[in-house]
Amino acid sequence: MAQAHTTEVRRAADARTHVLIVDADPAALRVATVAVATAGGEVTAAVAPAEAIGAIARTAELAIVDAPDRAALALIERFVGEGLTVVATSGSGSVGLAVEAMRRGAVDFVLKPYSPDSLARRLTPRFSERAARAAPPAPEPEDFSGFVGASEPMRRVYEEIARIAPSRAPVFITGESGSGKELCAEALHARSGRGGKPFLALNCGAIPRELMESEIFGHVRGAFTGAAEDRVGAAEAAAGGTLFLDEIGEMELALQAKLLRFLQTGEFRRVGDTQARRADIRIVCATHRDPLAEVASGRFRQDLFYRLHVLPIRLPALRERGEDLETLALAFLRRFAAEEGRRFTRFAPDAMALLRAHDWPGNVRELQNVIRRAIVMDDGEEVTLAMLPRELRANAGRHVAAGPGAPDAIEPFHVQERRIIEAALAACGGNLARAAAALEISPSTIYRKRERWADGASA
Repeated sequence: MAQAHTTEVRRAADARTHVLIVDADPAALRVATVAVATAGGEVTAAVAPAEAIGAIARTAELAIVDAPDRAALALIERFVGEGLTVVATSGSGSVGLAVEAMRRGAVDFVLKPYSPDSLARRLTPRFSERAARAAPPAPEPEDFSGFVGASEPMRRVYEEIARIAPSRAPVFITGESGSGKELCAEALHARSGRGGKPFLALNCGAIPRELMESEIFGHVRGAFTGAAEDRVGAAEAAAGGTLFLDEIGEMELALQAKLLRFLQTGEFRRVGDTQARRADIRIVCATHRDPLAEVASGRFRQDLFYRLHVLPIRLPALRERGEDLETLALAFLRRFAAEEGRRFTRFAPDAMALLRAHDWPGNVRELQNVIRRAIVMDDGEEVTLAMLPRELRANAGRHVAAGPGAPDAIEPFHVQERRIIEAALAACGGNLARAAAALEISPSTIYRKRERWADGASA
């Protein structure tokens, strides 16, 4: 996806955006330097906070400033006053600190630890904004807001994102784990007209249930054990921007009711507070499960579902994207080889054939991991079949070598069954009930099998 992060910037102007990185952690400086290069920028200086004042005289146009505490806010404010675009980072996880950094003029706030890829995605729109002011309009890039691929299923996704991004209505993204749901939410935000406002993402499945309400709505001091000070929640911190709730099906029913009220009225209360507050945000949510089946099972409120399911987007699985697999694999190969200092430039034909034959239950994320592992463990100009993971070769190797009709080309029944069900779902636009009717089986059968696939079972 490195090309997806850089094409728009590089086509807008030949000159790269010059970036000043201010961070006391040498490891973080290195990661941020790779991210800037991945996004198409150029690091003009990477310094510790004490050296930052002297570095301001350099030719930087954008600054990445680590804000471990409020002491760094004055530096952010000074940089903004000097005309720099500022992206703040912090490992403290304080929503209040993020809000204050935005008030001082930062255009984005990125939590640590971040990968070069995730930081690059956040930097790319900032580079594009500066390049657009200094360059004539550029033709539409081959990629789309961080996505890589031009298959027909993805072109439909791009069209949907472009159509619905300017709307204020909620968006409900569905798709298998690893298919790019957060990337889709970021693309919606970038094209929504709220691109200069905060984008905050919460994974409802990764936060303890007892803390989830506080994460979304905040709390006041003394609201519960450990609440030593007032805390701003994500809804308040994302004011004017976008709040992305990933795996929303994991949210408990009582909190779903409070989220519904917030969507209906725009009002919320911090945990332990009596004061009603308001926030203008756009909600984008996502789940890897079938939301209708979740509603039918009682795990998801029907009224909340219909309040959120206004503008649905279904992301296709990697196995549905055809020629995109090779495009993605080569993009990952180039990026990871550069990051790891390896010489790889291509795949051997049998290695690429194996990648094409694999079913990719983990989707794009699994493909990333497979290629990075091969690059880290070996070196050379060509990724060979032997460099790919043993389990990948064991699962799919026989399909690569076998010709049509050969005994080894026969697939296990559960593999064929899954392909048939997924194809039916794709043909029915993800509608489980319609797919079940077409296959003349019960919807619960499809739901049960998809649950097992998500858990890693084969049948």
